[in-house]
Amino acid sequence: MTPPTPSSATVADASRLPLDEQLAAFQRSRFLAMPIAGAIAWTAIGIAGFLLPLREAIWALFLGTGAIFYLGLGIARLTGEDLLGRRQKGNYFDTQFLLSVGSALLVYGIAIPFFLVEPTSLPLSVGILTGLMWVPFAGLLRHWVGLFHGVSRTVLVVVVWYALPHARFVAVPVVIVAIYLVTIAVLVRRAARARVGAEGTMST
Repeated sequence: MTPPTPSSATVADASRLPLDEQLAAFQRSRFLAMPIAGAIAWTAIGIAGFLLPLREAIWALFLGTGAIFYLGLGIARLTGEDLLGRRQKGNYFDTQFLLSVGSALLVYGIAIPFFLVEPTSLPLSVGILTGLMWVPFAGLLRHWVGLFHGVSRTVLVVVVWYALPHARFVAVPVVIVAIYLVTIAVLVRRAARARVGAEGTMST
């Protein structure tokens, strides 16, 4: 599931601010905790798919994707991101972001029935559906990386799922981790540029 983390504004009640200021506060976040968590989880899922029988690989996928948000909470402590909005309340765009993250849980309503018919469909359905949140995130962030992640993830997961039918629990995670790594690199570069811009503004 998986894109990014909400902003860490210094205002106690962000809901009192105009929407453009709330959006600016939201966009100041680095958004690294969740994609790092996703990369770690899907790496573990791929390793499990390579080493374990199908039954255990299936459990690894369910547990791994379910743990991404909680892993992101821990990583957010290291990246300095305010994933749960504890340092500010009421930012409209933080709320929309968290709703898009939460909506990824609803995709299991599609993934589980499909999986019960065809077990190897699980990497396909979960891999694509939990990545769809990156598309609305692109609009919130006003950056192309969200569209890149959502679209490339969908296309490449479908390609490898058909191309490598006997290695679906390995090939699909490899593709997703690769896309996460590119996404993380782009977000790191974005954060560095924003920091340089902020320092330049302060110096003037």
